[in-house]
Amino acid sequence: MLMVSGKRKTAVAKVRIKDGTGEVTYNGLSYEALPLFHRLSLHEPLVIAREHLGKLPYDMRITTSGGGKEGQIQAARLGIAKALVKFTDSQDLRKAFLKYDRNMIVADTRRKEPYKPGDSKARAKRQKSYR
Repeated sequence: MLMVSGKRKTAVAKVRIKDGTGEVTYNGLSYEALPLFHRLSLHEPLVIAREHLGKLPYDMRITTSGGGKEGQIQAARLGIAKALVKFTDSQDLRKAFLKYDRNMIVADTRRKEPYKPGDSKARAKRQKSYR
């Protein structure tokens, strides 16, 4: 069994992958029970992996925390792709993920800029009156 994590904004997804029957669970539910676009997001790395490896006899358990729903789904997508590459040790699969969408393997490290003291927002400055 191998454990890989994916991050997006403040959301973290932990993916446990092991040999099995191809079952994918997301927070205790089958990923088939998710809304359409969330299901498709999690299905993308699996489809690409099937094209390059054939059958996928791996069970994946995904648990997410922090952030919002979309961030958690994107973190899970990243985690699935990273787990498949690490578990199969396939450079072809890694290249296929990078060619399709770089964010499947490489995390987006952008974060919210902190607010500055005495200002209303991160970059907005206080207005000054000359009259």
